[in-house]
Order: sequence, then C-alpha cells, then structure tokens
Amino acid sequence: MTAELNVFDEFFKQYEEYKETEMSLRDYLHGCSEDPSMYASASERMIKAIGDPTLVDTSKDERLGRIFMNRTIKIYDGFKDFYGMEETIERIVGYFTHASQGLEERKQVLYLLGPVGGGKSSLAERLKSLMENEPIYVLKAGDQLSPIFESPLGLFDKEKMGDLLEEKYGIAKHRLTGLASPWALKRLEEFDGDISKFSVARLRPSKLRQISIAKTEPGDENNQDISTLVGKVDIRKLEYFSQNDSDAYSYCGGLNATTQGILEFVEMFKAPIKMLHPLLTATQEGNYIGTENLGAIPFQGIIMAHSNESEWQTFKNNKNNEAFIDRVYVIKVPYCLRVDEEAKIYEKLLSGSELDTSRCAPGTLDMLSKFAVMTRLHEHENSNLFSKMRVYNGDNLKDVDPKAKPIQEYKDTAGIDEGMKGVSTRFAFKVLAETFNYDTLEVACDPVHLMYVLEQSILREQLPDDMEKQYLDFIKGELAPRYAEFIGHEIQKAYLESYSDYGQNLFDRYISYADSWIEGHDFKDPDTGQLLDTKILDQELSKIEKPAGISNPKDFRNEVVKFALRARANNKGRNPKWSSYEKLREVIEKRMFSKVEDLLPVISFGSKKDKESEVKHHEFVSRMTELGYSERQVHRLVEWYMRINKAG
Repeated sequence: MTAELNVFDEFFKQYEEYKETEMSLRDYLHGCSEDPSMYASASERMIKAIGDPTLVDTSKDERLGRIFMNRTIKIYDGFKDFYGMEETIERIVGYFTHASQGLEERKQVLYLLGPVGGGKSSLAERLKSLMENEPIYVLKAGDQLSPIFESPLGLFDKEKMGDLLEEKYGIAKHRLTGLASPWALKRLEEFDGDISKFSVARLRPSKLRQISIAKTEPGDENNQDISTLVGKVDIRKLEYFSQNDSDAYSYCGGLNATTQGILEFVEMFKAPIKMLHPLLTATQEGNYIGTENLGAIPFQGIIMAHSNESEWQTFKNNKNNEAFIDRVYVIKVPYCLRVDEEAKIYEKLLSGSELDTSRCAPGTLDMLSKFAVMTRLHEHENSNLFSKMRVYNGDNLKDVDPKAKPIQEYKDTAGIDEGMKGVSTRFAFKVLAETFNYDTLEVACDPVHLMYVLEQSILREQLPDDMEKQYLDFIKGELAPRYAEFIGHEIQKAYLESYSDYGQNLFDRYISYADSWIEGHDFKDPDTGQLLDTKILDQELSKIEKPAGISNPKDFRNEVVKFALRARANNKGRNPKWSSYEKLREVIEKRMFSKVEDLLPVISFGSKKDKESEVKHHEFVSRMTELGYSERQVHRLVEWYMRINKAG
C-alpha cells in the first residue's frame, strides 16, 4: 500500500511542478533584479539545462588517447547516452553558447544534417526535453495568458525605457525588443496604458501541452500554406470580431507556440520555399507576419530543423535560395564510426525492448557493429579497411598491422563526408531483431544466425551490384574467418577447463624437460624410468614450442624455468597453475589444439564412445553456458566451427 501511495504522491508532485504560478508585473521586475534567469533567452535556458561539461583528459586513457589524439574533450551529462557523437554535441553546445552571448548564431536556424537513421531525430527530441527543464515567464491579462507565450519585457521600448529599466532593475537594454504582440497591444488599450493591470505567469515548457515547444512537418505540396507556422483566422470567432482583430486569430502555428522556446521543423527542405519565408523574418528580425493584417508577432525562440543530405544539396544548389542558406547553421550528424560505441547504441536500443532479457551470444553485437562501421568508412589506398576500422576504434595495431596509418592520416584522406553513407543504425537494429526471432524454438541471437540474416537482408535491399558485392565480402571475407577464430578460442577455453589436468601435466613436463635441458643433464622419467638425453629433450620441447611459433627456444626455456622456480619458492615446492604464465599458456593451448580433431570427442554432440567422454562433454557445455551461450547456441556454433575448419 505504501508503494502505491508513493506512486500517486510522486505523480502529483511532478504535476505540481508544471502548474502555472502567477505574480504581479511589479514583482516580476523586482525578481529580475535578483535573478537574471527570469528574463533569460531560450539559448541561455538551454545552456543551463545542458549543464557544465565533465572535462576528460584523454591522454590518461590509452584507447581514448589514440581516438582523440590526447586532447581534453567535454562530456555533457544530458547527452551521455549519445555514443560516438562527442564532436557533434560539442558543435551543438557551441551553437547555443554563441547564441546565448547574443552573437550571429541567435539569428540562425540550427540545422542537423545527416544520413537516415543517424540520430538527428533523437538529438532533436533530447533538446526539446532539455528545454522543459527551465521555466519561462509569460505575460498575462486577467485570466488570459498571452496566446504566443510572450515575455513581459516585450511591453517596454528599448529607446524610451531601456535606461530606466537597467538602472532600476538591472535589465540590460539589449534584452528589450520593444515588440509586443497584437494581443498584448489590444489588452494595453483596454487597460488604458496601465501596465500594472498585467500579471506574469511562471510556466514550465511542455512538449505535450505545446507550451514553448512545438514540431512542424511539411504537408502536402499542393495545399501547403504558412498557417502551420504562423497561425490563421478562427472562422468561429468572426461572428464576434472583425477579421483583422487579434482576438479573431487562432495562434495555432509552430512559431506562435515557441516565441520563447524551440520549434522543430522536420524534413524542412521538403516544404515549398514560400512556406519557409516566415522563418527568415522570425530569425533575423525577431518577428513575423500572420496571415491577416494584425501587425508583427514577436519571436525570440530557436528554430531547429533536420533532413538528409540529398534534400540539403538540392536546396543548396538552387541559387534562388542563397538568402536562406546564409541563415542556416549546419551541424553534421554522421553515423558512429567506432565499433565499441556502435555496440553500445544497440545495447541501448535493446534495453528499451522485450529482447533485453533474451540470450545474446558473446560477439554478436560486436560483429554487427563491425559490419555497420565498415560500410560507412572510406577506403584508404595504402591500408586495408579492417585495420582502419580498428584504428578508429582506438585499438593498438603496432604489433598487428605495420601498414596501419595514424588516425589523423585516415581522416585527412577520407575528407569531411566520411560517415554520411553506409548502413544505418536503424537497418542494423532491424537485422538484429530478425536474428533474435530467427530460431523457431528460442528467442536468442548469435553470430552464425546474424551472418545469415544479414546476408539475406542485403540481398533484399537490392543495392547496386558493386555495393552488394562489397557488403557480402565484408561478411564472408572479414567477419566469418575472424569469428571462427573467436569462437574457436571460446570453445578451447571451455574445453581446457575440462582438461585442466592434461594442461597441468603438459606444463609440469615442459618445466622438467626444460630445466634438465638447460642444465645439460639427462632426464629420468619418474613413471617409466626411461632416460632422455639432451637431444631427445630438445626434440620433445620443440614439439610443444613449434605450433606456437617460438623463434628463440633457448631464451624462452630459460625465461619459463626462472618463472617456475620463483613460483615454487612461494608455493611450497609445487609448480604454479599451468594457465598462470601467459606465454606458456598460449604455447600449451597451441600444442593442445594444433588439430581440431583433438577436440571432437568432447565438443561434438554425437553419441559418446565412453562414459568419461560424455561427462567431459557435459562439463564443456556447462562452461559454454556460463560464458553466455544457450545450449542450442553451443550446439549450433560447435557444428559451424567444425564445418568451417573442415572446409578450410
């Protein structure tokens, strides 16, 4: 019962925050002298809502240091779940910072330009949500709020009243527009110039209530008119008011609702150019004209638009649009080009779905991320695409690919349009959803099913032949072989645990042989009593070392024996665990798995020849499920791995 009450109490508390509170105009002006946020512009309120950044010195993190070349970057709490967008977000914050300082940006349309499914709409939604955080102060007359939610400061003329307001209330002259709405002017006449009859309402901007936040979309080209932006006459009121009376007007346009807020114009350049004209005067002059002869309507808000590149290029290449182009502040929103961050985007999308609790095999999201990022990268003539992708991800390729270039060289060669083409995150997530639902018996996802679904999805897209071939090559030539290596390692890890005694015996024997070989002594096998001279010892040691490619056996043997002797001193004379010494662990693994056939008796799902093999098999499957696989996935992945190795 208490928990239930808390839900209702919390809901009521949040509702109360959005309720209107009223004060006199005099109290408002006194409040302004103590709290400048009471007359803050939309950009200033946005900056406050975004909050101060966390400065991250990337030189202290190896991966981030390689990605950002040891620069100090800014991370904003309001955008922390926008992965791989640091530079885009810094530019957006820069726009609001400059606009709040009264610079040219305050007169510009914020325009997010990017490919489909790249995150433009998500950024726009986040900015609108942030706009709800800070209250606005709206002129009120009696019981009527200003229909355009205008600031009370619009009543005061800069030239006539500016000095007095600055001296008495500390309100800078440039804060005064001297432009009241036709509605406010009519009320002023009714009050016979007595502004004390006005009051001020404190409101919270709201997307749901269309208070200071609105969205406009281009309609049908044939009957599109500007009323969706500037409002229109309400014909039901013409019985009581003349057509050009401010009370006969319906302030239902996007600009009307966002005088002190933010207007989102979706796919702006799909709209006819005539419809965009009110935006020019609204941004440049701080006012616009309605559909009737009412007088200018004030606007001090933010106009935010977004569309994809083809629409922008069409609009930009039309010389008739030059005046508008100059008033647009373009911020590119490319696709994410870092594998780890792309995987985090999928995790975020999954967390908001029913698939969040379904089994996702290790390596699945990583594989999908690699595919998506590779389709977005520009090829470099002296480096392979996979290495470039890893460099962009902050991986260290020093000992892996000597031909890999520094990240700056890749970026300089690729140019500014990298990340504006390729498969969208939306496409990738649809592939992921289909993969989860591919198996008829369980909702689960693994890389083998992912590769098949991805391949079918690419074929269905009917892409240009060269692009289709390239995408399929990514799967078959890059992802499949590398995944075979990955799942082989996973299988070996689970297998090794079930064969830990064998690994330990191999380790102990290697140490004993190497110790005798270094000392130049014959070795007597404690089990058989057989004597092995240094030549035979060298041969036996080489059998273990060669599969791992040990190039300098003498030094390696000395190093390993020294390690074992040190460990024995601290371990009551016993050798350390065979997997404790990384270099030798790798050598033993390579020795144990130099042939896939060695694993078959344990990892395969056929009938077992003896009880011991069956027990080992169940232990193997159990360890694989602990690593994050379902039993069906273990069966499928093992069969795929064996088939790939036989084919190889």
